[in-house]
Amino acid sequence: MLEGLANSFNYYDTSLFFWINHHLHNPIFDLLLSIVTLAGTQIIWIAICLGLFIFGGEKGKKVAVICFFALLLSYVLSELIKYVVARPRPFMVLNKVEVVSYSGGYSFPSGHATTVFALCTILGLKYGYLYLFMVFAALIAFSRVYLGVHYPSDVVFGALLGVGCALLVIREENYIWDHILKFKNRLLHN
Repeated sequence: MLEGLANSFNYYDTSLFFWINHHLHNPIFDLLLSIVTLAGTQIIWIAICLGLFIFGGEKGKKVAVICFFALLLSYVLSELIKYVVARPRPFMVLNKVEVVSYSGGYSFPSGHATTVFALCTILGLKYGYLYLFMVFAALIAFSRVYLGVHYPSDVVFGALLGVGCALLVIREENYIWDHILKFKNRLLHN
């Protein structure tokens, strides 16, 4: 029974992947979504965290620290899950995949989706415009399927993992911030 359920899930996941990967392709989307996907890279979000820390005032410093912890947690968890699941990327195992952007490593979960949903959740909750941040995150997640490097389930699970990491870090933000301040005080007094 579980095997049948898994086969059915894989069938629909692959069918949706092919629909997105084949039916929506055009040169304009290829260019735009290749650019959009770059906004999901960890280096971009580290730069955003640094910018918030330097230029965001007291609130920006706290949000940047929380974002950094969410980024770290989401990265470690997504990489651990990728290693355990070891799901090949669609273009590595399926025929006729239109690959616009190559990515190495495993497919499940999407690191881009995990990262962007974690940080967009925090930024949306701390600065408002949560729906706008979620639409932006969803666009980046969608780009990963469109570009041929992830299945839809990879980005959905990545999004859920990212939101979960964000909510966990937000729940513990006072604990994290207090320890950061204690560490800073120790450094200044030594």
